[in-house]
Amino acid sequence: MEREQLEYFRRLLEEKLAELLGEADKTLEEMTDQDDRFPDPTDRATVESDRNFELRIRDRERKLIRKIQKALERIEDGTYGICEECEEEIGFKRLEARPVTTLCIECKSKQEQEEKAKGL
Repeated sequence: MEREQLEYFRRLLEEKLAELLGEADKTLEEMTDQDDRFPDPTDRATVESDRNFELRIRDRERKLIRKIQKALERIEDGTYGICEECEEEIGFKRLEARPVTTLCIECKSKQEQEEKAKGL
């Protein structure tokens, strides 16, 4: 992969990482600042439901943060954009659509077909 392309993906990944970390900090502040004393059980249930939903979103984002960090490590060690399965170069369009990917479209399709066949 060309140097300019690697820098493009590095910036893209770093921007997304900063955005996700900012959202996590904002959520932490909001959750610690909330007054959880609601006399109405329905209000308490609504707040709890909203909090659980927010935490599920943040958990998904936590997993994405880890994938972004690994992608940045691959940029550093020179393996970014190389399929972990077939060791061929991953297409630019695929990386643009999913910068954290580790599989080319063919290997990912094959993986999904195998998972579907196993009922996963």
